Amino acid sequence: MRRFLQGWAAGFVFWFGVCSWIQFVLEVHGGMGRWGGWGTFVLFAVLKGLHMAVFAALAGFLMPRPWAIPAVAALWAGLERTHGELGFTWLQLGNAGVDMPWPMRLAPITGVYGLSFLFAMLGCAVALLILRRPRVQLAWLAAVLVLPFLPGPFLPGPAPPAGGEEQVLVVQPNIDSEAQFTNESLEALENNLALLSRGTFSIEGGGLIVWPEAPAPFYLQSDVFRNYVASIARRSHAYFLLGAIGRAPDGGPLNSAAMVGPDGAILDRYDKMYLVPFGEFVPPVFGWVNRITHEAGDFEPGHRVVDFPLREAGADGRTVGAFICYESAFPDLVRQFTHGGANLLVNLSNDGYFGTSAAREQHLALVRMRAAENHRWILRATNDGITALVDPTGRVTERLPLLRQMSATMRVGFESGLTPYVRFGDWFAWGCLAVGLAAALLAAVRRAGMDSRS
Repeated sequence: MRRFLQGWAAGFVFWFGVCSWIQFVLEVHGGMGRWGGWGTFVLFAVLKGLHMAVFAALAGFLMPRPWAIPAVAALWAGLERTHGELGFTWLQLGNAGVDMPWPMRLAPITGVYGLSFLFAMLGCAVALLILRRPRVQLAWLAAVLVLPFLPGPFLPGPAPPAGGEEQVLVVQPNIDSEAQFTNESLEALENNLALLSRGTFSIEGGGLIVWPEAPAPFYLQSDVFRNYVASIARRSHAYFLLGAIGRAPDGGPLNSAAMVGPDGAILDRYDKMYLVPFGEFVPPVFGWVNRITHEAGDFEPGHRVVDFPLREAGADGRTVGAFICYESAFPDLVRQFTHGGANLLVNLSNDGYFGTSAAREQHLALVRMRAAENHRWILRATNDGITALVDPTGRVTERLPLLRQMSATMRVGFESGLTPYVRFGDWFAWGCLAVGLAAALLAAVRRAGMDSRS
């Protein structure tokens, strides 16, 4: 019980520190006031801390064993994989290595969980040193020596200039997340965005315009809005990817990404599958919390992964996969776009609700890890920042200033081939969970047997 409570306290501190921006979101955009925002956020950190409480309780059985280092690391990485299924996931431990060349070579093989395993091994080794355990038990760290010999282009040094073969015009609209639109203000916004979407480059060969997820009433079911986006695509002779509000068959709202062809027709639509707690739906245990978005009722989740082919370049295998905002925290979801044929990934996001908090950089770090796992260029299109282009090794090659309404032309690449992580998914993380739980159970049974004999 002592280990459980200590782990719970550590988990509370972790989530309270890493996700402190949630309090700001609840207070300012959720309309809960200072005390309501803090109270709800504290409850959130208490509940999320239970994850580390379970880890601490089980790891206590493993620490006395000679194989503590790999067993504890496996337990950590495996339990980390369950965060998303249990309500909320954000920065996995492995994301701390996004700027470390050698650890990042694990990303295309094991996903971020391989880096989490590595860092958990090192953390366990430090604990063993503090406990003055026999140095021979540190021999497991010899496995780290394999890192320099793993394949991977991520080498020390600054990121090279972007040199992709396709021009993409990305628009950063900088829309106030709390704006209340009138017909006049919406028309003015659309006129500005149309001007920003003109670009200064030749796209007669079938380029791509990208708008982010935006806090504006862009409804795909509206004939007026459909005609508006169709005119932008036809005028530019370009494909046009944008975030908008779709409708489910029952009329419920969907957070969607739509691809419009050069002829103005909507080619297909992807509906966000992993919704943001509090932002797009309210977990039952937090039923009193105000919704942050202005949509009436909860958003509904989508049910299929969609890849958008660029038809004029289809012979070259050019296909775009677009995931929306918080979905960047789900490695297994993003890899499904690549596994389905996407040669370029796009993250449409609105980070305006984060204010000036660290959440913007945290979100970019997640996208950088997804790029390395999938070995794909990722264009991150945001409402007000951080709009950026990330190369297939996870390095940022271009980045737009925050909180400015602007557009920019970036050159992206279309990659082929599938990494082991894309092919096989979270085999490493689920294997770690099985091994870690089995090792903890075995150690607990042995401990109980020793106690009974004594």
